[in-house]
Amino acid sequence: QVQLVESGGGLVQPGGSLRLSCAASGTIFSNTYMGWYRRFPGKQRELVARVTGGGSTYYADSVKGRFTVSRDNAKNTVYLQMDRLKPEDTAVYYCNAVPIIFSWGQGTQVTVSS
Repeated sequence: QVQLVESGGGLVQPGGSLRLSCAASGTIFSNTYMGWYRRFPGKQRELVARVTGGGSTYYADSVKGRFTVSRDNAKNTVYLQMDRLKPEDTAVYYCNAVPIIFSWGQGTQVTVSS
């Protein structure tokens, strides 16, 4: 069973950057679409970025041009580079497959505030 562990969150000022990592304990097939989701307080998780096994990407309009998703299939790791962060990016970030097939990890808190 695959377990997902997100890391890299923290407190950053508006305009700053963070790089999130998602390490899978088991093997994620290279053709599995992987995504980053975020959850605002009291809301459902929303998909913000997705990467295919071949590296093709999708971004929600709210993060397009600021976030970059990538993966290292050999390391079973997915990344999210977040640049030009805004206060409205404040949320708990999770990774999972697209569509969701794994149990959720604990997520990593991203707080954008001055």
